[in-house]
Amino acid sequence: MGYRVAVVGATGNVGREMLNILAERQFPIDEIAVLASRKSLGSEVSFGDRTLKTTDLDTFDFTGWDMALFAIGSDATKIYAPKAAAVGCVVIDNSSLYRYDPDIPLIVPEVNPQDIHGYAKKNIIANPNCSTAQMVVALKPLHDRATIKRVVVSTYQSVSGAGTKGIDELWDQTKSIYNPTDSKPPRTFTKQIAFNVIPHIDVFLDSGDTKEEWKMVAETKKIMDTKIKVTATCVRVPVFVGHSEAINIEFEDFLDEDEARDILRESPGIMVIDKREDGGYVTPVECVGDFATFISRIRQDSTIDNGLNLWCVSDNLRKGAALNAVQIAELLGREVLKKG
Repeated sequence: MGYRVAVVGATGNVGREMLNILAERQFPIDEIAVLASRKSLGSEVSFGDRTLKTTDLDTFDFTGWDMALFAIGSDATKIYAPKAAAVGCVVIDNSSLYRYDPDIPLIVPEVNPQDIHGYAKKNIIANPNCSTAQMVVALKPLHDRATIKRVVVSTYQSVSGAGTKGIDELWDQTKSIYNPTDSKPPRTFTKQIAFNVIPHIDVFLDSGDTKEEWKMVAETKKIMDTKIKVTATCVRVPVFVGHSEAINIEFEDFLDEDEARDILRESPGIMVIDKREDGGYVTPVECVGDFATFISRIRQDSTIDNGLNLWCVSDNLRKGAALNAVQIAELLGREVLKKG
């Protein structure tokens, strides 16, 4: 016996990836609905070897559906998620709308699966920001061993984090570099993204941090440990898919780099590729389409007593969004609903 599952925002990058991953992982589904706005009504999407036509989200009745995976942004989620939750359909939301609500669990299944039971307060579970998700997968097993005091992270985030329009802008600007008569000024990003990097993701806050940087701080504390200090610098880079992070960690206790490497190799969701030779590390190109969070460049930080540096790479459309949502659905089914 399987589940009745709705994918909301099925025509977007993340929605399509959710459908791919549900099929790849053979999630137990009795019935699936693919929902979109009226402007996308009738569009076709793939689900395994099937082709499905989208249904109008505005008129859809969530009664009797077990769970709904939302990938439609905060404004639309604010309208439709409470409607689904009110009739007993558990919402797994990929937007930022509910991440900081104390009554709604923020889940990365490899890190805080025990928090899944908090869903019952509002029938909603939040999916973290893409940059946070991959980082906490890497941090959690090390924190369990030596207790993390402070994290300094610099991100190198692909344009797909800004959606299809971000991908299109990088593509169009890259072509225009070689055709000066066809200038493509920035629209999605604040400056030219082709052959450039932009130290600005989301809006600026009064503190001088961007909201993306604030998200990494707040979400790491909620998912892992409120006592961990985090400071982040988030940068958009001219890469289509795959976020990278350079992470500096300060621990309460000493942790040798070799032990850290062994711990990470044995941890769920992680693949360690760490050879001190040309190409002995993972870059975004190699992570695309993979489920894993890849860790490379593990080494001691000799400037502090208990420090490590590492390099973390993951497919942001997968672990940073769609995969994590499907893993939450699997966890919900296994630990709570227990139908599949």
